[in-house]
Amino acid sequence: MARTAAPDHIDAYVGARIGLRRSALGLSQAALAQRIGVSFQQVQKYETGQNRISASRLHRAAVVLGASVDA
Repeated sequence: MARTAAPDHIDAYVGARIGLRRSALGLSQAALAQRIGVSFQQVQKYETGQNRISASRLHRAAVVLGASVDA
């Protein structure tokens, strides 16, 4: 039987921060998705940590959200 791995805690943290910032700006997942070139379903997966966001896409999201990617 296939085992579903839990999201890595860092991926989940990064995704949650994206979601918080997106919500604070009043952007929908669809609006953010369009601006960074993915589907809204992919944004959902990033925000839950189900999928890992690439460095280049994280940079694009940071620009759209007016945030930095500093630790």
